[in-house]
Amino acid sequence: MVSRRAFLGGALASVAGAANAFAPEVSRIPLPRPDGFFLRTLPSAADLIARAGLGGRVACVVADARSGQVLESVNPLVGLPPASVTKALTSAYALDRLGPGYRFHTQVVAEGTLTNGRLDGDLWLVGGADPVLDTDALNDIARDLAESGLREVTGRFRVAHEAVPHIHEIDPDQPAQVGYNPAVSGLNLNFNRVHFEWERGANGYTVQMDARSASLRPPVTVTRMDVIDRGAPIYDFEESDEIEQWSVARGALGQNGARWLPVRRPHMYAAEVFQVLARSRGIVLDAPVFGSAPPETAQVLVNHVSDPLEEVLRGMMRWSTNLTAEVAGLLATEAGGIRPVDLRESADQMNAWLMERYGLRRPRLVDHSGLGDESRINARDMVRALVGSGANGGLRRIMKDIPMLDDHGNLLSNPPAEIVAKTGTLYFVSSLAGYARLASGRDLAFAIFCGDLERRTTFDPGQEARPPGARSYNTHAKLLQQALLRRWTAMHG
Repeated sequence: MVSRRAFLGGALASVAGAANAFAPEVSRIPLPRPDGFFLRTLPSAADLIARAGLGGRVACVVADARSGQVLESVNPLVGLPPASVTKALTSAYALDRLGPGYRFHTQVVAEGTLTNGRLDGDLWLVGGADPVLDTDALNDIARDLAESGLREVTGRFRVAHEAVPHIHEIDPDQPAQVGYNPAVSGLNLNFNRVHFEWERGANGYTVQMDARSASLRPPVTVTRMDVIDRGAPIYDFEESDEIEQWSVARGALGQNGARWLPVRRPHMYAAEVFQVLARSRGIVLDAPVFGSAPPETAQVLVNHVSDPLEEVLRGMMRWSTNLTAEVAGLLATEAGGIRPVDLRESADQMNAWLMERYGLRRPRLVDHSGLGDESRINARDMVRALVGSGANGGLRRIMKDIPMLDDHGNLLSNPPAEIVAKTGTLYFVSSLAGYARLASGRDLAFAIFCGDLERRTTFDPGQEARPPGARSYNTHAKLLQQALLRRWTAMHG
């Protein structure tokens, strides 16, 4: 009996060997014999790419999602940054290693004697690396703790935050102030972002830092903001043992506004917010002590459980949250028996898994979210992973719907296929990979990578301002991706 992996690997290998499908830069496929003139006049994928005039390189592969037979390819072996398309590979990795039903646990446990609401001992907040834990959920934990009968703690307030290694920031080349590049921790809160709000009054600016949710605004002091008279930089950041200190140029603020800023020590942030929420229910906790996990004999008072991993990843695929991807990847690596020291080591383990599981040849991913632009993968390998995951597999189920558009970016009124995919965007990089289900029921797997890497060297990645030409590049890349999808669905439907 042949395993699914062996069958898929063999199918792809036989296609590459017999039909030489992956070797040439542009595959030569015969035109079908359509009844009408329309299909005979469709431009090839190479023609569409040439007409787009993006600059840099474009690579694409489309294959039958069930057999793995490659139907068309251009530059299939050119490695390009996948950007957030990396999250699809991370999802496959996490679903395999952890299982779709895996849940994140955030607990409050007691070490000592609990009598009549008084704990003579230590109280622990134990993080399970839940990437979607927010202030409302932390408030629920504080409420459940009060409802358990606890009223007083005589010992220390201890915080366990080492379920995954502490990563100071996902990509050190990003601007300091962007909220999509937070730290990663075993205790996360609000995607490890703090809400900064400012308002100008007669005597200057009033600023507030809080852990905002839909209904709560607990103040935060472990991260602070000063408004400074200076020209540049707009934002500056420094750390001490006690606080994370931000400053912002006064002239950049305007009348009033708000934004989310990244947090570098999420465990301190979450611990302070929990103290505030517990105090609002009459439970006063001492300053937190950070360290290892509680003893196995400790009593669990509250156990907050997340949605199943599959649902968490579905949200990640829709909103492209980098923290979720990094946590899922780190935990998947740990589930394989290795405690990584950083994201690159964990990504190396995922690369090895992709090669072993799906037969990929040369993935070079440096993280699990795609934020780091040193990552490289070719379109052939990406399609191998999609085919290996299955036309109806777990990866397809969590991808988001992608509408089909015409040449002008307008919605097609009667689209010829259902597209589910993951998008990816960096400056001068645009990627799309996923599945197309045709009206006939046939399933295609595809990957389209566009990248002008030379233009990525012409700007400072530490600046938040969009470099000239980046918006236009992204717009034209997305129109090209849509043109390729229309071609493939017409040719193979």
